[in-house]
Amino acid sequence: MNLLVDTHVWIWRLLEPEHISPAADRLLADPENRVHLSPISVWETLLLARKGRIRLLPDPQAWVQRALQTSQTIMVPLTHDIAMRSERLEGFASQDPADRFLVATALVEDLTLVTADPAMIAFDEVSTAP
Repeated sequence: MNLLVDTHVWIWRLLEPEHISPAADRLLADPENRVHLSPISVWETLLLARKGRIRLLPDPQAWVQRALQTSQTIMVPLTHDIAMRSERLEGFASQDPADRFLVATALVEDLTLVTADPAMIAFDEVSTAP
């Protein structure tokens, strides 16, 4: 299965794995699955750190570099198609730009989005895994 991890799932898996559901943990640990990460999640992680909502040591940039090396994710390129699709999500409740980009990425790249976000889960167009 081809998976796209939502930003909070990526952070939780590295910092607070107890927050990840057992089903999501099994999916992410399964070597048969390909786990993708969007550059939007890196941007959102750094933004959360800058705003003081998460603490990343020794500093946010170094933490992200180390996390990218150790989390064994595949980068999903941010494309023009994804950017345009993010603006065509009729019925998607969230106006958060990062959420819209992640949903659009999952749709354009045909990925299952691993998330605990209720708005993403409720959006029928995208395949999600809790």
